[in-house]
Amino acid sequence: MVAAGPASEELGNSIAGKLGVESLKSEFKVFPDGESKFTSEGKVSGKTVFVVQSTYPPVDQHLFQLLLMSHHLSQDGAKVVAVVPYLAYARQDKEFLPGEGVTLGVVAHLMRSAGVRRLVTVDIHSAEGMSLFSIPVYSVSAIPTLVGYAKEKLSLRDPAVISPDFGASKRTEAFASLYGAAYFQLSKTRDRKTGEVSVREAALDVRGKDVVILDDIISTGGTVKAAAEKVLGQGASSAVAICTHGLFVGEAVRKLEQAGVKSMVATNTVPGVLSVVDISDALASHLKTLEE
Repeated sequence: MVAAGPASEELGNSIAGKLGVESLKSEFKVFPDGESKFTSEGKVSGKTVFVVQSTYPPVDQHLFQLLLMSHHLSQDGAKVVAVVPYLAYARQDKEFLPGEGVTLGVVAHLMRSAGVRRLVTVDIHSAEGMSLFSIPVYSVSAIPTLVGYAKEKLSLRDPAVISPDFGASKRTEAFASLYGAAYFQLSKTRDRKTGEVSVREAALDVRGKDVVILDDIISTGGTVKAAAEKVLGQGASSAVAICTHGLFVGEAVRKLEQAGVKSMVATNTVPGVLSVVDISDALASHLKTLEE
């Protein structure tokens, strides 16, 4: 069965349809003080239930709703597989500065305590973060789906794909290889206290090219903004931002437009007007292997 949480109702129902399985009838109520209540109908004992719930903002509310659903269904006898297309807190997978908490480790502990048997996510920020979980974790790649969309919809001329930093280099190189495009990597630095992003000088062969700036997450847009200004300053014809998880917090879209970014594309791991790439096929394909 599929239990679609309030953060991912459309995506969850789409996955259920592609798997050909029943969608669990359930209801969430949020009280005036912000507390959540979950009620489900039907028997789940002995069944595998895919709980589909992204944890985009409001992050803590969506995370708690995921835990509440998982615990309730687990207590009723279900084998719970948490399908979390966008996994919040994945960027805090280690102690970057002395005294910082490793937040993803806390999330891992909470999921297991809530009865989650397995976690499936999409393009986790760092593969190292999966080692913090004591349950099986699998990160589905959105890259083939994003490449398919770019080829069909974006009409890129003499494209080049840019990785804004080392952390995004592997998925960016994979995108470039599948697309058949040139690949470049920038060197980014971020002030861990202020969050300010800067890109070091680098001579790139992008003159006259349509450049794709690829990242797993676009949040405030600072990283993509710096990359766009760099490639356009070196003669690129255009800059397009493509990501898996489009948070676009605050004035991020306006910031990127002002930096000269022609268009922004994201998957529907996070719903939004720019979330035009459907990831349900890729998720359903992986989940089918868990049913066998």
